[in-house]
Amino acid sequence: MRLSLYEHPGGVETAAGNRVVYDILAGEAWFGASAVAGPALRWELEEGGAGSAAAAGAVISAELAPLAGPLIVRCDRIDFPPGGVAYRHTHPGAGIRRLLFGTIRITTDGNVTDYGAGGAWFESGPSPVHAAASATQDSAFVRVMVLPAEWEGKRTISYVDPADAEKPKLQRARVYFDSVIAR
Repeated sequence: MRLSLYEHPGGVETAAGNRVVYDILAGEAWFGASAVAGPALRWELEEGGAGSAAAAGAVISAELAPLAGPLIVRCDRIDFPPGGVAYRHTHPGAGIRRLLFGTIRITTDGNVTDYGAGGAWFESGPSPVHAAASATQDSAFVRVMVLPAEWEGKRTISYVDPADAEKPKLQRARVYFDSVIAR
C-alpha cells in the first residue's frame, strides 16, 4: 500500500474510495467522496507492491509496511500551545502529517528536522518520534494514519519511557474519523 499527500490550493472534488480530504479553512475532514471549494489537502491510499513508484504530483508519498487483517484510516489534528512536546513515542501504524501553522522539530531514527507551515513528513509508526513545537507560537498538524482495525476509537500513542506517560501533556487531539479501508 502507498499513502500520498496532495495539496489543492483552489479546492478539490473527489469520488468515493480510500481517500481523505481536509478543508484547511473550515478545519473539517471527510473520507471518500467530498468537495471543498477552498484550500484543501488530499491523502490517497492505493494498493501497490514493493517498489511501486511515488505518486505523480504528490507533496510526499510513502510505501507502507504490510499490515494483516482489517484496516482503518484515521484522520486527526494535533494542536500544540507554545512549548508543547510529544515525548518519545510510537504508533501502531504509519502515516503522513502536514503542518498547518507554527513550527515543529521532529526527531526520529537519529535525524532532526525542523518544519514550518506547509511542511509534510512521514512517520513509520514503530520508529520512536519526539516532537517539539515552537516555543513562541501555536502549532498544529493534521495527519492520516493507517491502523489495524482494533485501534478504532482508541488512542494510538505509546510512550517509549513509561515515565513520560505521567508527564503533563499540553497538546490537544481532535479525531475527525476512523473509517474502514476497502481492500
